[in-house]
Amino acid sequence: MEEKYFQKISDELKLQKKQVVNTLNLLNEGATIPFISRYRKELTGQLDEVQIADIKKSYDKLLEIDDRREAIISAIEKAEKMTDELLAKLKGATTLNELEDLYLPYKQKRKTRAMKAKEKGLEPLAEILLMEQKIDIELKAEEYLNDDVDSVEEALQGARDIIAEYVNENQKSRDAIRNLFNKGAVIQSTMVKGKEEEGAKYRDYFEWNEPLHKSPSHRVLAMYRGEKEGFLKLDISPDKEEALYRLERQYIHANNDASKQLSVAISDSYSRLLKPSIETEYRNLIKEKADNEAIKVFTDNLRQLLLSSPLGQKRVLALDPGYRTGCKVVCLDAQGNLLHNETIYPHPPQSETIQAAKKVKHLVESYQIDAIAIGNGTAGRETETFIKKAVKFDRDVQVFVVNEAGASIYSASAVAREEFPEYDVTVRGSVSIGRRLMDPLAELVKIDPKSIGVGQYQHDVDQNKLQTSLDMVVASCVNSVGVDINTSSKQLLTYVSGLGPQLAQNIIDYRKENGAFKSRKELMKVKRMGAKAFEQAAGFLRISNADNPLDNSAVHPESYYIVEKIAKDLSKSVKELIQEKELKKKIKLEKYIDDKVGIPTLKDIVDELEKPGRDPRTKIKVFEFEQSIRSIEDVRSGMVVPGIVTNITNFGAFVDIGVKQDGLVHISHLKNEYVSNPADVVTLNQHVMVKVLEVDVQRKRIQLSMKDV
Repeated sequence: MEEKYFQKISDELKLQKKQVVNTLNLLNEGATIPFISRYRKELTGQLDEVQIADIKKSYDKLLEIDDRREAIISAIEKAEKMTDELLAKLKGATTLNELEDLYLPYKQKRKTRAMKAKEKGLEPLAEILLMEQKIDIELKAEEYLNDDVDSVEEALQGARDIIAEYVNENQKSRDAIRNLFNKGAVIQSTMVKGKEEEGAKYRDYFEWNEPLHKSPSHRVLAMYRGEKEGFLKLDISPDKEEALYRLERQYIHANNDASKQLSVAISDSYSRLLKPSIETEYRNLIKEKADNEAIKVFTDNLRQLLLSSPLGQKRVLALDPGYRTGCKVVCLDAQGNLLHNETIYPHPPQSETIQAAKKVKHLVESYQIDAIAIGNGTAGRETETFIKKAVKFDRDVQVFVVNEAGASIYSASAVAREEFPEYDVTVRGSVSIGRRLMDPLAELVKIDPKSIGVGQYQHDVDQNKLQTSLDMVVASCVNSVGVDINTSSKQLLTYVSGLGPQLAQNIIDYRKENGAFKSRKELMKVKRMGAKAFEQAAGFLRISNADNPLDNSAVHPESYYIVEKIAKDLSKSVKELIQEKELKKKIKLEKYIDDKVGIPTLKDIVDELEKPGRDPRTKIKVFEFEQSIRSIEDVRSGMVVPGIVTNITNFGAFVDIGVKQDGLVHISHLKNEYVSNPADVVTLNQHVMVKVLEVDVQRKRIQLSMKDV
């Protein structure tokens, strides 16, 4: 790693240089972001996962710039066109745009109008025009007529073409237009003629324009999608007269015939070369910005969804509702293992309500069911009503409606087939619904995050960047909660810091051959588990009922000696130290500082001793929809009803009020005061009260408000 990067990153991210150096060294040694954030606080100055990821991103960007710099220098040297001045400029360039501008005149390209004009010997005439010589231009142009140039106008046109290319490739010109785009570009969207009906969903953008810097990410992505689908035409540009004024001020210093030719060449350069080039640059720039914002919305939502409140290890009866095909019922034990499955038909056309009620009651008693999970898809509300009204239980059973988005994706996946090879997709889907209630994180990691449906314009953004960001969020959530090594699936283990798919599979194989792990040390017996992988993973893996209680905590094995020393100083065992809460008050942290461990880690250790293995997620709450609402036809303006937040976007929040179609609380209706970001007001799965503003049954749209509710 190069020293020159450290200060740049430090300045850009406003961090101390040593924080950047230590973080990059740790990453270079193979440490993961969750590990560095949790267990190397002394070295990083307590940087969080976002800051560590930002350091990595900045470092990768600088590497990309340097790689491009080397490629450009090599290409220009190969063409034998390098000068000392150009080399100095290339070495001093700090952005990709700057490098590309410097390279543009030397870049190999298809034969341009300017190249053809140069081949005809018209370059000296272009230089005369650029110098604005006070001569008879047409007379001068006659001197350049030859076998390839038939007329004065052709000669002047060729000279103007050369000037137009020169203006386009001049770094000062490009910077002037780039600055103008930056300050005053407008994005304009118009309808493609004849596409009015077919592209009706883009009606809002048939005649639309606004300052580019004010256009929010969701609008940019909507317009880009409309253009891609052939319904819209987009233009991004600043005021043309202002652009030409800036360019002419740079090149025109006289008022003669040559100046007039120069003015025509500049106008042509702007319209044909410079404006399209900088527009492409800004299109990519705002697309990247919109992608980043949309990805952030998606990742924030995904984090909230993955960290949804778990029911925990309870026996669950899960139903995947349906009408004609019936409701698929499964019974799961406290570990999520499938005990029983069958189908009941409480709804039309069969309407076997009494038989279905008896069956559910029998299953609840037989399998000692603690809770019932009902999928929120087709017939979900009707099934909830059936369970609550038609079935009389002899024991206390909680009833939950579970968001089943993506359950069908899981049930048809290779993961589901591997888990349940002898069962069909309907049974697998019901199992997934039940397990989501018990532990949303453990179940949702089996599904491609893009199938969960908590983003905005997720299919329009850079898919590689999206996948990388989503994977980082899943890993962050998995490691913040911790993973029980003896019950976790391969999919969950894969996201544990330092493991990955192969080691996750090796852990599963070891478990099958040798039974449950009894200690973290035993991990070293797993095939291919080296010291580095163990260091990265051990603190995030939990072993309940281990001989050493620290094996079921977030205290890293490398710090066990500290806890043992603290216990010894208090004349207690480690187990007693954890059990006797009052003992923590007697610990003097300064006493245990050494060359490896400082106050931040010691505080983490003591916090963990308070509640070892504590799940950071909140407790789950039962939710009930308004019973009088079953479909969108039942919804009336003015109603105030309970709902669950199902998705958060930049323009508002979607709320499930118990009908198939979620309603939208626009950002302007989230609160009585101004809201810049909906995520500041609501969270995913939050229980809210909303007022119905408007219902459009035809277009299946419900407008809601949280103001004055």
